[in-house]
Amino acid sequence: MLPNRSSRTALATAYLRAAHQILDAHPLLLDDPIAVQLLGKEAEQRIREGVERYLAPEGLALRSHVVLRSRYAEDRLSSSLQRGVSQYVIVGAGFDTFALRQPEWAAPLRIIEIDHAATQAIKRSCIAASGLKHPGNVVLADIDLERESLLDGMLRHGVVLSRPTFFSWLGVTMYLTEVAINETLRIMAAFPAGSEVVLSFLQPATIDTERALAARSRLTKLVADSGEPFTSYFDEQTMETKLRQVGFVSVEFLTSEIALSRYFQHSSTALPPPRRVGIVAAIR
Repeated sequence: MLPNRSSRTALATAYLRAAHQILDAHPLLLDDPIAVQLLGKEAEQRIREGVERYLAPEGLALRSHVVLRSRYAEDRLSSSLQRGVSQYVIVGAGFDTFALRQPEWAAPLRIIEIDHAATQAIKRSCIAASGLKHPGNVVLADIDLERESLLDGMLRHGVVLSRPTFFSWLGVTMYLTEVAINETLRIMAAFPAGSEVVLSFLQPATIDTERALAARSRLTKLVADSGEPFTSYFDEQTMETKLRQVGFVSVEFLTSEIALSRYFQHSSTALPPPRRVGIVAAIR
């Protein structure tokens, strides 16, 4: 992301979640009515004007991944409260809406959304313009990770290091260097036993079909042109090794088979189940 500029990919992701609410059949993978409201009155019109793009195979596949990773993370978050998790830290929150539509079970949580100040400023503006209100258990934390460590930024915004914490880290690692990823995982793994992270990562394009490779090439060019190029790729074995080396003891990948049976098998949505997922949950 360019300095002092909000993330274009974060905004594009928000539009994908909103498009899911508008274009896809119910029951939805991610029931997120706030997604459209947050983006403003013109959001639905823009989505409908670009409907061909959203309903193209590439658009369907990307939207499927985006809503699946959020749904999976929120399901894992819900289960983690049984282990005593009391903080929810969203790293690279973008325009995530969980805090604005949180269910009753989330009320005991302290929710800290972390992102660059420019992105947070636009989100605050969108919240105000849409008439939404921030719940009292939510903090929008402005942290520039190019100038401040994640640990220092969390401490500055009141994150309690002694509390079991759930981290959501979605759609971020592919934009970071391996050094930055390793350091962030080390910080997360220093939280107490029972803490958890759900993260997404980009896998090397070694076994994809020609069509999938072409689609990835177009996406790679698109994000690079937006000033946020893909930087890091990992296979599952490498990612699991990273997680275990820093101290996570339970590592579970959301496989295509699990995703199909849990989220797509009984759904009427036209969204395709993923061929390759790149989502992992790890518990301390």
